[in-house]
Amino acid sequence: MAFEYPFCNRVLSSRSAYSQHVKRCSENYDSSSSSSFEEIQNEFDIIMPEQNDNSEDNQNNEIIYISDDEPMFSSRSNKTSDIMQVEIDELPQSMNSLTFEEFASIRYEKPVSREPEFETDESKSKSDETETESESKSDKTEFESDKTDNESDESEEFESAEEETETIPKFPNNTYSDLMTLIIQHNLNNKARNAIIPKDDTQKISEEHKNIVRRTFHKSLKFLLSSLYDDNGIELELNNSIFWCFPRISMIISDWPEACTFALTYKSTKSNYPCHFCLISKEDLSNINLNSNQIEPRSHNNMKLYYKNNTGKNVSIENVRNFFWSVLNINIYAATVPDRMHHLDLGLFQHQLNFTKILINKQCGKSFIDKMNNRVKLIPCYKDLKSFPNGFLHLTLLTASEYRSLMKIMIFIVDKLYEDSRSPNFIKNNKITEVYLKWNKMYLLSRKENYEESDVTLLQKSINEWAKLFIELFKEHSKSELQFPKLHSWVFHICSSIHEFGAINGYTTETYESLHKDYVKKPYKLTNKKEIEKQIMKIIRRKAIITESSSKEIPKTPIALKYSKKLYEFCIQNAEIYIQTRMNDPDLEKEMKLGFEKFLECLDVYLEIYYKNLSEHEKIDMIFHIYGGVTLKFGSIMRATNKFHKKPIFSNIAVEMNADEIFEYTSDNGVCFAQVLLITEIIMNYEEPMHLALVQWYDFTSSIINDKCINNNNK
Repeated sequence: MAFEYPFCNRVLSSRSAYSQHVKRCSENYDSSSSSSFEEIQNEFDIIMPEQNDNSEDNQNNEIIYISDDEPMFSSRSNKTSDIMQVEIDELPQSMNSLTFEEFASIRYEKPVSREPEFETDESKSKSDETETESESKSDKTEFESDKTDNESDESEEFESAEEETETIPKFPNNTYSDLMTLIIQHNLNNKARNAIIPKDDTQKISEEHKNIVRRTFHKSLKFLLSSLYDDNGIELELNNSIFWCFPRISMIISDWPEACTFALTYKSTKSNYPCHFCLISKEDLSNINLNSNQIEPRSHNNMKLYYKNNTGKNVSIENVRNFFWSVLNINIYAATVPDRMHHLDLGLFQHQLNFTKILINKQCGKSFIDKMNNRVKLIPCYKDLKSFPNGFLHLTLLTASEYRSLMKIMIFIVDKLYEDSRSPNFIKNNKITEVYLKWNKMYLLSRKENYEESDVTLLQKSINEWAKLFIELFKEHSKSELQFPKLHSWVFHICSSIHEFGAINGYTTETYESLHKDYVKKPYKLTNKKEIEKQIMKIIRRKAIITESSSKEIPKTPIALKYSKKLYEFCIQNAEIYIQTRMNDPDLEKEMKLGFEKFLECLDVYLEIYYKNLSEHEKIDMIFHIYGGVTLKFGSIMRATNKFHKKPIFSNIAVEMNADEIFEYTSDNGVCFAQVLLITEIIMNYEEPMHLALVQWYDFTSSIINDKCINNNNK
């Protein structure tokens, strides 16, 4: 559609450009009533050319502007016109009272109501009568004739609009009818409609409506998956070769409510048979001593029988036919596999954490809950470990990643938290520590990439051990007595899923949830909520380009050791006196005191092994520098200081041992773990400086010494 501006003969392609041009151009014109009327009248004379009174469709034609300023006629029935129609009959009688902007907006407003569907027989007859009267009066001027024609069109439009208003369907009452008329006439958006019209959810919560939703969902599945079960199969192109294959559904990865939607079992955990795997009553959900004979699995055959007999309520299934009953080679009740993230991270571990706080609060009081929170605050920053500088008690919604971080530290938080008491039914502190220890063992086994039969047996054993202690400690603190479907599902059905579908890592929602967060949620927040799909795709494309360019390996140049702030400096002659003075400092942390205590002893052992005996070096001027931190090769940072952001920090490190010393240490595939106590640089005359770190091993089997200096260059 084109918009021609009458005062400067500019033709604009959009309505927004036209309105902006009106504001700019109007400043050059006098808006007084006399000048405005004169300009408008001249322009009005230009718009109204002589019309042929003998034309049959004289009243049905409208003048339109095109770029060469020549008026053309267009029938009202032409809906595909791409240029702006000019309304003559909407001009007011008194032009003196209008400003330039008002006149321009009136002349170039698109006629909405002049559509063929609004014309009725009555309005057409009136239009014909008006046309006959205008043709019979030959003494009228062309302007008066046009005015009469346009007045008849205006009355036709008004009557047509009245006819349309009367055709609005009946509503429950007049008030609602007026409201809907208002919405339709003013074309209110959905947000405004929802704000005006009160919502009535009575129908949505009815059982009939819910069954319609379930039935629609399964019919949609039948439509979407029909191509997978085509008897002719499909052609699959792989590595430039075409294979003829017949795809099948193996499993469904979902959380518990979604699994119930596919299986059409009751979602409520309080139903009589809440498990979608088997027919176990809710009273036995926390019973881990059941044998296989006491657990009847759900199958298509037994569930169809209950459905046909209209007794589905007895086994907690919905009164809707399940689409998967007609699908071969799949048992929908077993194919909805347990999801580790929702079962453990966001499910059972969350319960264990909450019950721990309830138990400690009942036995010891709120002060020990605060003590737990303070211990969480003191956990230092570490790679791939989320820190909680403000504790975790104030956090209401934790992510699965945050729960996994808490799993790593909770055993240290609850260890030796309170003193044991001899009062009856008192839960000892070591019991709480033990339940977290068993949890971590079970959780690590569940994350194995591959399983042998012995691994599955070990996992089942660890699950039973943890579940037994979990129920023993927390059953009396649970309102439902731990009747959790996820607990029963994890104990009795996870190993059967591993036997049938493989390792749990292959069917967990962690991957898809994280992808949904990275590729949908985060890009959505960066959009302006207009044309969302296009903006999301652009954001993802930019991210992919950046990731691809940054993934190219850039060779790193090893940098020399770069020390941070120097803490202490002393020479070999006064080393003992200086170290003793520092050890008496009350502000010194115990780790650094231990480092000073073992410093000379470990240095003597180091020099004896790698250089000469310390007594031969006493004549040499030897200066010791103690630093708070050092940047190693390739950018790794190691720290050992009393104050780092107002907190003490002594880095935990992993050391790859030499092959000839590997049997002196308890190692993890040749790697030992230690805590740094001192970071030292030793400067001697005529020799290169020695860069040493005094560490304390976490697990050390050598009978020679318990501490040993190691060379930073070997890290």
